[in-house]
Amino acid sequence: MRKYIELVKQTFYFDTPDFQVENQELLFHGIPLMPIIEQYGTPLRLTYLPKISENIERAKRYFSEPMKKLNYKGEYVYCYCTKSSHFSFVVEEAIKSGAHIETSSSFDVEIVQRLHQKQLIDKNTFILGNGFKREVYKENLKGLIEAGFHNCIPILDTRSEIEAYENTNADKVSLGIRIATDEQPDFEFYTSRLGIRYRDALDFYKNKIQHHEKFELRLLHFFVNSGIKDSVYFWSELNKFIYKYCELKKICPELNILDIGGGFPIKTSLGFEYDYEYMAGEIIRAIKEICDEEGVETPHVFSEFGSFTVGETGAMIFSVLEQKQQNDKELWYMIDGSIITHLPDIWASGQKFIMLAVNNWENNFTQVHIGGITCDGMDYYNSEVHIGKVMLPKFKRDEPMYIGFFNTGAYQESLSGYGGIQHCLVPAAKHVVINKDENGNISTKLFSQEQDSDGMMRILGY
Repeated sequence: MRKYIELVKQTFYFDTPDFQVENQELLFHGIPLMPIIEQYGTPLRLTYLPKISENIERAKRYFSEPMKKLNYKGEYVYCYCTKSSHFSFVVEEAIKSGAHIETSSSFDVEIVQRLHQKQLIDKNTFILGNGFKREVYKENLKGLIEAGFHNCIPILDTRSEIEAYENTNADKVSLGIRIATDEQPDFEFYTSRLGIRYRDALDFYKNKIQHHEKFELRLLHFFVNSGIKDSVYFWSELNKFIYKYCELKKICPELNILDIGGGFPIKTSLGFEYDYEYMAGEIIRAIKEICDEEGVETPHVFSEFGSFTVGETGAMIFSVLEQKQQNDKELWYMIDGSIITHLPDIWASGQKFIMLAVNNWENNFTQVHIGGITCDGMDYYNSEVHIGKVMLPKFKRDEPMYIGFFNTGAYQESLSGYGGIQHCLVPAAKHVVINKDENGNISTKLFSQEQDSDGMMRILGY
């Protein structure tokens, strides 16, 4: 086994629905990448929009099917966390697929208003106002409620937040409460900084909401940083949360939404395995069993999925500019971009993505380190999820070589400060949006050119 294609196929079950190889070249979601690279150049960020609707439909199926089997009295509602990617083409695609919206900042409310102006959403759309809120964010949510968005639900993160909505000019103000869950045992602190403590939730409802002429508690929000995982920690926290829901439901008839944050994971390796159907089914089963045990009506189940919605739509493509043999063991492939600026999750939190060659799959493979273009010693990538190294086709100076990081669609632009100032003034990459019509015809659209020097100089005040 010497060829790169042999290495990949003997390491993983390959081809996959997301990745195939034809004529030594990689296809992403069935899209040949080399023609796009030849048209637009590199570094290049890609977004494949149809994956959004595909994942939303998958999630709806995962939750609705066990609801039917268990005769569950309640509906499933899919919400998109805009913080994962705020781009209009992402949010609009999610909405077209039936997603509602979870917000996390005052600017998200501006997005909601513009979507309404474009008639992409109406005043029945659920707007879940999450996060710790500054005054302007609270005022903007209040403005939505006063404008008639009756399913705009501020989710209270602190007890004092409720004061912002007391004088709202609306007949009713729907509220949610975020419960502060305990963190994983190996985390740096015990309880989440976000939300209201379990021990305070019941008295808070009785004292501040239950007898208020305008307030009604409709939603209880659950979030764990680990995401939805089949672990003792997750199931323990979820069960504790469901019991708290039942305790409140017994004295609060308006409460009928159980909102699960944290999200499904996405593929970070070709060897990724996760039983989505099992996890969704067990969540529904747990809710129903505890509600039946406690004698309360089962709630509607909302999920807030961000990375799951948009993560697997994205790719970041680089050219290998040169190879450098720095000692007997360390061979570097120098790329025309930066790990730090173009894929900040890797540098900041050790996130791993699927990394594959785009072309030259029949070349022999070798172990390499990938080096970014900045002068920072941390601008590199040298290990993947499944192995503590990186293997790629051998580089030939007279043969172009391209590599891609895949499933990078969530958070990268917002974490790196899209359109702003990057480390070593590395420009933001070109961004191309890929779509497919109902007949299967593929189209590409240049969303943004590579950031130019004039724009940088304006930001810097020159």
